[in-house]
Amino acid sequence: MDAMEFFQKSAGKWRSQRTTHHLAFRQAEMGSSDIQVTSLGAGDPKVVEICKMHEIDPSLAAGGAFVTWDGSMAWDKDDENHKGSTVFAIVPDPENPRKGRMLRERGYAEIVPVVGLFEMDDEDGLNLITEYETMSSIERFWFPSPNLRMRTSAVKRFGGFNTSTFCTEVRVEENNSDSEIETSQNTAQFYSAFGW
Repeated sequence: MDAMEFFQKSAGKWRSQRTTHHLAFRQAEMGSSDIQVTSLGAGDPKVVEICKMHEIDPSLAAGGAFVTWDGSMAWDKDDENHKGSTVFAIVPDPENPRKGRMLRERGYAEIVPVVGLFEMDDEDGLNLITEYETMSSIERFWFPSPNLRMRTSAVKRFGGFNTSTFCTEVRVEENNSDSEIETSQNTAQFYSAFGW
């Protein structure tokens, strides 16, 4: 599987549960959100636009994804929200489509356009390394089953305020009455999510 196939496999609605460990404070914070992932073809205007934003030839992109999320975290203040969207574009290495550059409209650790490096590992997990101006992040996404996706991330901030996060995301579908149901068996304990 290459990164574009990973995005295609990720397409759909997800609910996820998130636990973030604030290492400096030795405390964990729970969170949840609903996520929508739409796979985008190489010629999609959103993919072309983000390539131009990063001054990369759009013809080099293999495609991408448009991701929206709406979540909350346990320590949120009244004026905080975790709702947003971003566009990803994949620019694979010409010699190996399982690694390359991941262009983002906004990053995971900082809300700025960013270019990270991706690589598919031997277990078809998607690893993403991103360097920001004030921090760096390492993320890994993988599928234990088609309707269950996991994510870990480690964010290292300059100054020592580091966090480590684990997310469990369950695919959901709409039935005929437009209510959402889990497609995998008895997954109610995983209800909730946060971000991509």
